[in-house]
Amino acid sequence: MNNTLDVRQLIDQQPIGRYQKWVVFLGFLIIALDGLDVAIIGFIAPQLKSDWGLGAQSLGPVLSAALIGLALGALIAGPLADRYGRKAVLLYSVLLFGIWTLASAFSPNLETLVVLRFLTGLGLGAAMPNASTLVSEYAPARSRSLLITLAFCGFSLGAAMGGFVSAWMIPNLGWRSVLVLGGVLPLLVLPLLYWRLPESVTFLVSKGADRQRILAIVRRLAPDHVNADSTFVMPAKRQGTDGAIGTILSQRYRFGTCMLWAGYVLALFLVYLFSGWLPTLVKEGGGFSVSEAAIVTACFQIGGPAGAISVGWAMDRCNPQRVLMLTFLFSGAVIFTIGQVVGDFAWLCAIACAVGFGLNGASVGMNALAAAFYPTEARATGASWMSGIGRIGAVLSAFAGAQMLALGWSFAQVFASLLIPAGLAALAVWLQGRNAALRFNAQGCTSGTPPAAPAGSAPAP
Repeated sequence: MNNTLDVRQLIDQQPIGRYQKWVVFLGFLIIALDGLDVAIIGFIAPQLKSDWGLGAQSLGPVLSAALIGLALGALIAGPLADRYGRKAVLLYSVLLFGIWTLASAFSPNLETLVVLRFLTGLGLGAAMPNASTLVSEYAPARSRSLLITLAFCGFSLGAAMGGFVSAWMIPNLGWRSVLVLGGVLPLLVLPLLYWRLPESVTFLVSKGADRQRILAIVRRLAPDHVNADSTFVMPAKRQGTDGAIGTILSQRYRFGTCMLWAGYVLALFLVYLFSGWLPTLVKEGGGFSVSEAAIVTACFQIGGPAGAISVGWAMDRCNPQRVLMLTFLFSGAVIFTIGQVVGDFAWLCAIACAVGFGLNGASVGMNALAAAFYPTEARATGASWMSGIGRIGAVLSAFAGAQMLALGWSFAQVFASLLIPAGLAALAVWLQGRNAALRFNAQGCTSGTPPAAPAGSAPAP
Protein backbone atom coordinates (compact mmCIF):
# COMPACT_ATOMS: atom_id res chain seq x y z
CA MET A 1 0.00 0.00 0.00
CA ASN A 2 1.34 3.38 -0.98
CA ASN A 3 1.42 6.04 1.71
CA THR A 4 2.73 9.58 1.73
CA LEU A 5 4.48 10.67 4.91
CA ASP A 6 5.25 14.19 6.08
CA VAL A 7 8.59 13.46 7.80
CA ARG A 8 8.45 16.59 9.96
CA GLN A 9 5.00 15.63 11.22
CA LEU A 10 6.12 12.05 11.71
CA ILE A 11 9.07 13.10 13.89
CA ASP A 12 6.83 15.43 15.92
CA GLN A 13 4.26 12.69 16.56
CA GLN A 14 6.66 9.89 17.50
CA PRO A 15 8.19 9.31 20.93
CA ILE A 16 11.92 9.96 21.13
CA GLY A 17 13.56 6.69 20.06
CA ARG A 18 17.04 5.17 20.22
CA TYR A 19 17.99 6.54 16.82
CA GLN A 20 17.26 10.12 17.86
CA LYS A 21 19.09 9.61 21.16
CA TRP A 22 22.10 8.43 19.15
CA VAL A 23 21.98 11.61 17.05
CA VAL A 24 21.85 13.71 20.24
CA PHE A 25 24.84 11.79 21.64
CA LEU A 26 26.93 12.32 18.50
CA GLY A 27 25.97 16.00 18.49
CA PHE A 28 27.01 16.11 22.16
CA LEU A 29 30.36 14.51 21.26
CA ILE A 30 31.09 17.00 18.48
CA ILE A 31 30.21 19.96 20.67
CA ALA A 32 32.30 18.55 23.56
CA LEU A 33 35.35 18.43 21.27
CA ASP A 34 34.52 22.00 20.20
CA GLY A 35 34.30 23.13 23.83
CA LEU A 36 37.61 21.48 24.73
CA ASP A 37 39.38 23.12 21.81
CA VAL A 38 37.91 26.59 22.32
CA ALA A 39 38.75 26.59 26.05
CA ILE A 40 42.30 25.25 25.65
CA ILE A 41 43.90 28.58 24.87
CA GLY A 42 42.44 30.15 28.02
CA PHE A 43 43.86 27.38 30.20
CA ILE A 44 47.35 27.65 28.73
CA ALA A 45 47.36 31.47 28.60
CA PRO A 46 48.93 32.09 32.05
CA GLN A 47 51.76 29.62 31.38
CA LEU A 48 52.18 30.88 27.81
CA LYS A 49 52.47 34.42 29.14
CA SER A 50 55.17 33.31 31.56
CA ASP A 51 57.16 31.07 29.20
CA TRP A 52 57.24 33.52 26.29
CA GLY A 53 57.45 36.69 28.39
CA LEU A 54 54.21 38.16 27.01
CA GLY A 55 52.29 41.16 28.31
CA ALA A 56 48.54 41.04 28.95
CA GLN A 57 47.80 42.83 25.69
CA SER A 58 49.94 40.35 23.73
CA LEU A 59 47.54 37.63 24.78
CA GLY A 60 44.66 39.39 23.02
CA PRO A 61 45.60 38.21 19.49
CA VAL A 62 46.23 34.67 20.76
CA LEU A 63 42.82 34.46 22.40
CA SER A 64 40.99 36.18 19.54
CA ALA A 65 42.59 34.45 16.54
CA ALA A 66 40.50 31.29 16.80
CA LEU A 67 37.41 33.38 17.52
CA ILE A 68 37.85 35.37 14.30
CA GLY A 69 38.25 32.08 12.46
CA LEU A 70 35.13 30.80 14.20
CA ALA A 71 33.10 33.72 12.91
CA LEU A 72 34.24 33.30 9.33
CA GLY A 73 33.88 29.52 9.49
CA ALA A 74 30.31 29.78 10.76
CA LEU A 75 29.30 32.33 8.11
CA ILE A 76 30.69 30.13 5.33
CA ALA A 77 29.55 26.77 6.70
CA GLY A 78 25.87 27.65 7.16
CA PRO A 79 25.02 28.18 3.47
CA LEU A 80 27.22 25.18 2.56
CA ALA A 81 25.29 22.96 5.00
CA ASP A 82 21.94 24.16 3.61
CA ARG A 83 23.17 23.29 0.13
CA TYR A 84 25.27 20.13 0.57
CA GLY A 85 24.11 18.71 3.89
CA ARG A 86 24.87 18.87 7.58
CA LYS A 87 26.98 15.71 7.80
CA ALA A 88 29.60 16.61 5.19
CA VAL A 89 30.19 20.03 6.73
CA LEU A 90 30.47 18.53 10.22
CA LEU A 91 33.02 15.91 9.12
CA TYR A 92 35.23 18.49 7.44
CA SER A 93 34.97 20.81 10.44
CA VAL A 94 36.12 18.13 12.91
CA LEU A 95 38.98 17.16 10.57
CA LEU A 96 40.15 20.75 10.21
CA PHE A 97 40.11 21.80 13.84
CA GLY A 98 41.76 18.53 14.87
CA ILE A 99 44.65 18.94 12.41
CA TRP A 100 45.29 22.61 13.14
CA THR A 101 45.07 22.23 16.93
CA LEU A 102 47.66 19.47 16.74
CA ALA A 103 49.86 21.69 14.58
CA SER A 104 49.47 24.53 17.12
CA ALA A 105 51.27 22.41 19.71
CA PHE A 106 54.48 22.80 17.73
CA SER A 107 54.31 26.59 17.28
CA PRO A 108 57.82 28.10 17.58
CA ASN A 109 56.60 31.63 18.28
CA LEU A 110 53.60 33.84 18.97
CA GLU A 111 52.98 34.77 15.33
CA THR A 112 52.79 31.14 14.20
CA LEU A 113 50.47 30.27 17.06
CA VAL A 114 48.11 33.12 16.12
CA VAL A 115 47.93 31.93 12.48
CA LEU A 116 47.34 28.30 13.46
CA ARG A 117 44.64 29.25 15.96
CA PHE A 118 42.89 31.24 13.22
CA LEU A 119 42.93 28.17 10.96
CA THR A 120 41.64 26.08 13.86
CA GLY A 121 38.77 28.51 14.26
CA LEU A 122 37.69 28.05 10.64
CA GLY A 123 36.99 24.40 11.44
CA LEU A 124 35.46 25.09 14.84
CA GLY A 125 33.04 27.64 13.37
CA ALA A 126 31.17 24.99 11.43
CA ALA A 127 30.86 22.48 14.26
CA MET A 128 28.46 23.80 16.90
CA PRO A 129 25.77 25.46 14.77
CA ASN A 130 25.54 22.52 12.38
CA ALA A 131 25.51 19.98 15.19
CA SER A 132 22.63 21.87 16.83
CA THR A 133 20.86 22.10 13.47
CA LEU A 134 21.15 18.34 12.95
CA VAL A 135 19.86 17.60 16.46
CA SER A 136 16.95 20.03 16.01
CA GLU A 137 15.89 18.30 12.80
CA TYR A 138 15.65 14.94 14.52
CA ALA A 139 13.90 16.37 17.59
CA PRO A 140 10.11 16.53 18.00
CA ALA A 141 8.94 20.11 18.41
CA ARG A 142 7.68 19.44 21.95
CA SER A 143 11.19 18.53 23.14
CA ARG A 144 13.38 20.46 20.71
CA SER A 145 14.86 22.97 23.16
CA LEU A 146 15.65 20.27 25.73
CA LEU A 147 17.39 17.97 23.24
CA ILE A 148 19.42 20.81 21.75
CA THR A 149 20.51 21.93 25.20
CA LEU A 150 21.42 18.34 26.13
CA ALA A 151 23.71 18.23 23.10
CA PHE A 152 25.15 21.62 24.04
CA CYS A 153 26.04 20.31 27.49
CA GLY A 154 28.97 18.81 25.64
CA PHE A 155 30.54 22.26 25.28
CA SER A 156 30.67 22.91 29.00
CA LEU A 157 31.75 19.37 29.88
CA GLY A 158 34.43 19.39 27.18
CA ALA A 159 35.74 22.71 28.43
CA ALA A 160 35.56 21.56 32.07
CA MET A 161 37.46 18.39 31.21
CA GLY A 162 40.07 20.59 29.59
CA GLY A 163 40.37 22.59 32.81
CA PHE A 164 40.91 19.59 35.08
CA VAL A 165 43.27 17.89 32.62
CA SER A 166 45.19 21.15 32.13
CA ALA A 167 45.59 21.53 35.90
CA TRP A 168 47.67 18.31 35.83
CA MET A 169 49.19 18.40 32.34
CA ILE A 170 50.60 21.94 32.32
CA PRO A 171 52.77 21.60 35.47
CA ASN A 172 53.88 18.07 34.52
CA LEU A 173 54.00 17.98 30.72
CA GLY A 174 53.94 21.62 29.65
CA TRP A 175 51.31 23.68 27.87
CA ARG A 176 52.02 22.11 24.47
CA SER A 177 50.72 18.75 25.72
CA VAL A 178 47.23 20.22 26.16
CA LEU A 179 47.16 21.27 22.49
CA VAL A 180 48.31 17.78 21.46
CA LEU A 181 45.39 16.29 23.38
CA GLY A 182 42.95 18.78 21.83
CA GLY A 183 44.14 17.86 18.33
CA VAL A 184 44.35 14.07 18.67
CA LEU A 185 40.90 13.52 20.20
CA PRO A 186 38.87 14.94 17.23
CA LEU A 187 40.94 12.87 14.78
CA LEU A 188 40.25 9.71 16.80
CA VAL A 189 36.50 10.42 16.85
CA LEU A 190 36.29 11.23 13.12
CA PRO A 191 35.88 7.58 11.90
CA LEU A 192 32.94 7.08 14.29
CA LEU A 193 31.24 10.19 12.90
CA TYR A 194 31.87 9.08 9.30
CA TRP A 195 30.25 5.69 9.81
CA ARG A 196 27.49 6.44 12.31
CA LEU A 197 26.44 10.09 12.00
CA PRO A 198 23.29 10.29 9.81
CA GLU A 199 22.37 13.08 7.47
CA SER A 200 19.32 15.14 8.41
CA VAL A 201 16.30 13.30 7.03
CA THR A 202 14.31 16.53 6.71
CA PHE A 203 17.18 18.01 4.69
CA LEU A 204 17.23 14.95 2.40
CA VAL A 205 13.49 15.19 1.76
CA SER A 206 13.63 18.93 1.16
CA LYS A 207 16.41 18.38 -1.41
CA GLY A 208 14.62 15.50 -3.16
CA ALA A 209 17.36 12.98 -2.30
CA ASP A 210 17.27 9.29 -3.24
CA ARG A 211 14.12 7.70 -1.80
CA GLN A 212 15.93 4.57 -0.64
CA ARG A 213 18.33 6.66 1.41
CA ILE A 214 15.42 8.44 3.07
CA LEU A 215 13.54 5.18 3.55
CA ALA A 216 16.47 3.60 5.41
CA ILE A 217 16.50 6.46 7.94
CA VAL A 218 12.71 6.61 8.40
CA ARG A 219 12.66 2.87 9.04
CA ARG A 220 15.00 3.50 11.97
CA LEU A 221 12.86 6.39 13.21
CA ALA A 222 9.37 4.90 12.85
CA PRO A 223 9.39 1.31 11.50
CA ASP A 224 5.63 0.86 12.05
CA HIS A 225 4.71 3.81 9.83
CA VAL A 226 6.65 3.01 6.68
CA ASN A 227 6.66 0.42 3.92
CA ALA A 228 8.60 -0.18 0.70
CA ASP A 229 6.19 2.02 -1.27
CA SER A 230 6.21 5.02 1.08
CA THR A 231 6.90 8.44 -0.34
CA PHE A 232 8.13 11.34 1.72
CA VAL A 233 7.26 15.02 1.74
CA MET A 234 7.88 18.14 3.77
CA PRO A 235 5.53 21.04 4.54
CA ALA A 236 5.42 23.41 1.60
CA LYS A 237 8.21 25.97 1.50
CA ARG A 238 7.21 29.57 2.03
CA GLN A 239 7.24 31.62 -1.09
CA GLY A 240 8.81 34.96 -1.77
CA THR A 241 12.32 34.37 -0.39
CA ASP A 242 15.59 34.28 -2.25
CA GLY A 243 17.54 31.35 -0.84
CA ALA A 244 18.61 30.70 2.75
CA ILE A 245 20.25 34.09 3.28
CA GLY A 246 17.26 35.81 1.73
CA THR A 247 14.98 33.95 4.14
CA ILE A 248 16.74 34.94 7.35
CA LEU A 249 16.94 38.57 6.20
CA SER A 250 13.40 38.74 4.78
CA GLN A 251 10.79 41.02 6.29
CA ARG A 252 9.24 38.03 8.05
CA TYR A 253 12.43 37.14 9.92
CA ARG A 254 14.57 40.31 9.85
CA PHE A 255 13.82 41.79 13.27
CA GLY A 256 13.98 38.43 14.99
CA THR A 257 17.28 37.72 13.24
CA CYS A 258 18.77 41.05 14.37
CA MET A 259 17.70 40.50 17.98
CA LEU A 260 19.10 36.98 17.96
CA TRP A 261 22.39 38.37 16.66
CA ALA A 262 22.48 41.14 19.28
CA GLY A 263 21.64 38.78 22.14
CA TYR A 264 24.21 36.23 21.02
CA VAL A 265 26.97 38.81 20.56
CA LEU A 266 26.47 39.87 24.18
CA ALA A 267 26.10 36.29 25.44
CA LEU A 268 29.35 35.16 23.81
CA PHE A 269 31.14 38.31 24.99
CA LEU A 270 30.39 37.19 28.54
CA VAL A 271 30.99 33.46 28.03
CA TYR A 272 34.34 33.93 26.31
CA LEU A 273 35.54 36.64 28.65
CA PHE A 274 35.11 34.11 31.43
CA SER A 275 36.51 31.17 29.47
CA GLY A 276 39.50 33.10 28.14
CA TRP A 277 40.38 35.49 30.94
CA LEU A 278 39.17 33.91 34.17
CA PRO A 279 42.36 31.82 34.63
CA THR A 280 44.53 34.93 34.26
CA LEU A 281 42.22 37.11 36.39
CA VAL A 282 42.13 34.53 39.19
CA LYS A 283 45.89 34.01 39.09
CA GLU A 284 46.81 37.70 39.05
CA GLY A 285 43.84 39.21 40.89
CA GLY A 286 43.53 36.53 43.52
CA GLY A 287 47.12 35.43 43.84
CA PHE A 288 46.34 31.77 43.12
CA SER A 289 48.46 29.23 41.21
CA VAL A 290 48.00 28.24 37.56
CA SER A 291 46.45 24.93 38.67
CA GLU A 292 44.01 26.66 41.06
CA ALA A 293 43.05 29.16 38.34
CA ALA A 294 42.35 26.28 35.94
CA ILE A 295 40.15 24.58 38.56
CA VAL A 296 38.10 27.77 39.13
CA THR A 297 37.55 28.06 35.38
CA ALA A 298 36.62 24.38 35.18
CA CYS A 299 33.98 25.02 37.88
CA PHE A 300 32.57 27.76 35.63
CA GLN A 301 32.20 25.13 32.89
CA ILE A 302 30.76 22.51 35.26
CA GLY A 303 27.79 24.76 36.01
CA GLY A 304 27.00 24.87 32.30
CA PRO A 305 25.23 21.51 31.80
CA ALA A 306 22.82 22.06 34.68
CA GLY A 307 22.06 25.53 33.35
CA ALA A 308 21.61 24.32 29.79
CA ILE A 309 19.28 21.46 30.75
CA SER A 310 17.25 23.66 33.10
CA VAL A 311 16.87 26.43 30.53
CA GLY A 312 16.01 23.99 27.74
CA TRP A 313 13.40 22.25 29.89
CA ALA A 314 11.86 25.58 30.86
CA MET A 315 11.85 26.88 27.25
CA ASP A 316 9.80 23.85 26.12
CA ARG A 317 7.18 24.62 28.78
CA CYS A 318 7.16 28.41 29.16
CA ASN A 319 7.61 31.49 27.03
CA PRO A 320 11.19 30.96 25.75
CA GLN A 321 12.12 34.64 25.63
CA ARG A 322 10.97 35.17 29.21
CA VAL A 323 13.06 32.20 30.33
CA LEU A 324 16.15 33.55 28.57
CA MET A 325 15.59 37.11 29.82
CA LEU A 326 15.44 35.92 33.45
CA THR A 327 18.51 33.74 32.90
CA PHE A 328 20.55 36.69 31.64
CA LEU A 329 19.45 38.80 34.63
CA PHE A 330 20.41 36.01 37.02
CA SER A 331 23.78 35.78 35.27
CA GLY A 332 24.41 39.49 35.81
CA ALA A 333 23.70 39.16 39.52
CA VAL A 334 26.11 36.26 40.10
CA ILE A 335 28.78 37.84 37.85
CA PHE A 336 28.73 40.88 40.14
CA THR A 337 28.98 38.58 43.17
CA ILE A 338 32.09 36.74 41.96
CA GLY A 339 33.97 40.03 42.03
CA GLN A 340 33.33 40.29 45.77
CA VAL A 341 34.91 36.96 46.81
CA VAL A 342 38.32 37.22 45.18
CA GLY A 343 40.27 36.07 48.22
CA ASP A 344 38.31 32.89 49.00
CA PHE A 345 39.09 29.91 46.77
CA ALA A 346 36.07 27.84 47.84
CA TRP A 347 33.64 30.71 47.25
CA LEU A 348 35.29 31.49 43.91
CA CYS A 349 34.69 27.90 42.78
CA ALA A 350 31.06 27.91 43.99
CA ILE A 351 30.09 31.24 42.43
CA ALA A 352 32.01 30.45 39.23
CA CYS A 353 29.78 27.37 38.99
CA ALA A 354 26.67 29.60 39.39
CA VAL A 355 27.96 31.98 36.70
CA GLY A 356 28.47 28.99 34.39
CA PHE A 357 24.90 27.86 35.15
CA GLY A 358 23.51 31.20 34.02
CA LEU A 359 25.77 32.16 31.11
CA ASN A 360 26.02 28.74 29.49
CA GLY A 361 22.31 28.15 30.03
CA ALA A 362 21.52 31.46 28.33
CA SER A 363 23.91 31.02 25.39
CA VAL A 364 22.72 27.46 24.75
CA GLY A 365 19.13 28.62 25.01
CA MET A 366 19.85 31.18 22.28
CA ASN A 367 20.95 28.33 20.01
CA ALA A 368 17.75 26.42 20.73
CA LEU A 369 15.71 29.53 19.96
CA ALA A 370 17.54 30.06 16.65
CA ALA A 371 17.19 26.42 15.58
CA ALA A 372 13.43 26.62 16.13
CA PHE A 373 13.03 30.04 14.53
CA TYR A 374 13.92 29.24 10.90
CA PRO A 375 12.46 26.82 8.32
CA THR A 376 14.41 23.72 7.20
CA GLU A 377 15.72 25.30 3.98
CA ALA A 378 17.35 28.11 5.96
CA ARG A 379 17.91 26.57 9.39
CA ALA A 380 21.63 25.82 9.11
CA THR A 381 22.29 29.27 7.66
CA GLY A 382 20.22 30.96 10.38
CA ALA A 383 21.92 29.08 13.21
CA SER A 384 25.41 29.42 11.70
CA TRP A 385 25.08 33.11 10.95
CA MET A 386 23.90 33.79 14.48
CA SER A 387 26.91 31.82 15.67
CA GLY A 388 29.23 33.68 13.29
CA ILE A 389 27.92 37.15 14.12
CA GLY A 390 27.96 36.22 17.80
CA ARG A 391 31.71 35.60 17.61
CA ILE A 392 32.11 39.36 17.29
CA GLY A 393 31.33 39.40 21.00
CA ALA A 394 33.86 36.63 21.62
CA VAL A 395 36.57 38.54 19.73
CA LEU A 396 35.75 41.74 21.61
CA SER A 397 36.03 39.85 24.89
CA ALA A 398 39.64 38.92 24.12
CA PHE A 399 40.64 42.55 23.70
CA ALA A 400 38.33 43.83 26.46
CA GLY A 401 39.97 41.52 28.97
CA ALA A 402 43.43 42.63 27.90
CA GLN A 403 42.43 46.29 28.10
CA MET A 404 40.86 46.00 31.55
CA LEU A 405 44.02 44.34 32.87
CA ALA A 406 46.21 46.96 31.18
CA LEU A 407 44.17 49.74 32.83
CA GLY A 408 44.76 48.16 36.22
CA TRP A 409 41.10 47.43 36.97
CA SER A 410 40.54 45.45 40.15
CA PHE A 411 38.91 42.02 40.19
CA ALA A 412 35.69 43.58 41.50
CA GLN A 413 35.67 46.39 38.91
CA VAL A 414 36.05 43.94 36.01
CA PHE A 415 33.04 41.89 37.03
CA ALA A 416 30.86 44.83 38.06
CA SER A 417 31.24 46.23 34.53
CA LEU A 418 29.80 43.01 33.09
CA LEU A 419 26.36 43.86 34.48
CA ILE A 420 25.92 46.07 31.39
CA PRO A 421 26.20 43.40 28.66
CA ALA A 422 24.11 40.97 30.75
CA GLY A 423 21.31 43.54 31.00
CA LEU A 424 21.49 44.43 27.30
CA ALA A 425 21.28 40.74 26.34
CA ALA A 426 18.12 40.41 28.43
CA LEU A 427 16.70 43.46 26.63
CA ALA A 428 17.46 42.01 23.17
CA VAL A 429 15.64 38.78 24.00
CA TRP A 430 12.67 40.70 25.41
CA LEU A 431 12.44 42.81 22.25
CA GLN A 432 12.51 39.70 20.06
CA GLY A 433 9.67 38.17 22.03
CA ARG A 434 7.67 41.42 22.09
CA ASN A 435 7.98 41.78 18.32
CA ALA A 436 6.84 38.19 17.84
CA ALA A 437 3.83 38.80 20.07
CA LEU A 438 2.88 41.94 18.14
CA ARG A 439 3.11 40.04 14.84
CA PHE A 440 0.88 37.35 16.29
CA ASN A 441 -1.74 39.88 17.34
CA ALA A 442 -1.60 41.67 14.00
CA GLN A 443 -1.36 38.69 11.62
CA GLY A 444 -2.57 35.70 13.60
CA CYS A 445 0.87 34.15 13.62
CA THR A 446 4.46 34.87 14.53
CA SER A 447 7.48 34.27 12.40
CA GLY A 448 6.76 30.65 11.81
CA THR A 449 5.02 30.09 15.15
CA PRO A 450 1.65 28.34 15.15
CA PRO A 451 -0.84 29.68 17.66
CA ALA A 452 -0.28 26.75 20.02
CA ALA A 453 3.43 27.44 20.42
CA PRO A 454 4.97 29.94 22.83
CA ALA A 455 5.13 33.35 21.23
CA GLY A 456 8.26 33.79 19.24
CA SER A 457 9.60 30.26 19.65
CA ALA A 458 8.79 29.58 16.02
CA PRO A 459 9.14 25.81 15.63
CA ALA A 460 9.50 25.82 11.87
CA PRO A 461 9.04 22.93 9.45
